[in-house]
Amino acid sequence: MVNVTFKGNPVTLVGNEVKVGDQAPDFKVLANDLSEVTLADTKGHVRLISVVPSLDTGVCDAQTRRFNEEAAKLDNVKVLTISVDLPFAQKRWCGANGIENVQTLSDHRDVSFGQAYGVLIKELRLLARAIFVVDSNDKVTYVEYVPEVTNHPNYEAAIEAAKAAK
Repeated sequence: MVNVTFKGNPVTLVGNEVKVGDQAPDFKVLANDLSEVTLADTKGHVRLISVVPSLDTGVCDAQTRRFNEEAAKLDNVKVLTISVDLPFAQKRWCGANGIENVQTLSDHRDVSFGQAYGVLIKELRLLARAIFVVDSNDKVTYVEYVPEVTNHPNYEAAIEAAKAAK
């Protein structure tokens, strides 16, 4: 079981912990145009999945900007940022911040991703900060559940894992 805190207070994560070597769980989230997106929609690519509580907070903003910059340098890697923000808010935020290399996806409707990857915070109905790298064959090659939701993930380790995945 993953232990995570939010502002120093323990929170309950709902769903199954995902580990390196697991088959990546499927999920159903919404794109900014309200179309459904699943894991299969990016099959054949390495996926770096950046999970954030809300794009409208400082660390989430910085995390998404950092992966947007890095995404331009990564070959055959799709960078997905998933939060429970509404698709409209994600679209507005991306437009206001020039985010073009990352696909933002909303888990607000069904929290399908949150439950499948064990990042749904029961007390807040937000997603805990985490990074997952899934290879082109849908195997999980890197996992980081950030122990304190308000802290940054290990960007360098996630980027190196994405580069190393096939």
